[in-house]
Amino acid sequence: MKHHYDTDIQDAELAVLQVLWEAGEPLPLAQILTALHARRGWADSTVKTLLRRLQEKGAVTLEKRGVYAAAIAQKDYHGAANRSFLDKLYQGSAKNLVASLVQEGRLTQEDIADLTAMFRKED
Repeated sequence: MKHHYDTDIQDAELAVLQVLWEAGEPLPLAQILTALHARRGWADSTVKTLLRRLQEKGAVTLEKRGVYAAAIAQKDYHGAANRSFLDKLYQGSAKNLVASLVQEGRLTQEDIADLTAMFRKED
């Protein structure tokens, strides 16, 4: 079953989701606070605000008192974020994105060879 969520997830909120995705299971608030204090130096109030926002967006659920879970899978979020990025900047075209990377010199010959090999495997 697909969950509906607000795709406008900010970078700070994404850091909270990353902690939950890495755990692979619901986490008690204390563990989330500890992880984000260590990674980002964030105060407890900051993390609680971000969790509340993520709940409002449908991206995080409160499983039971003080235990939070990601309501969306990382791969689903990445897919939606990629589509949004392509739509906003490249008119929905992955080809336009790759062309831009090539023109800017962002892809090495090794990158191009790897991409070519991936395309050939899908044929």
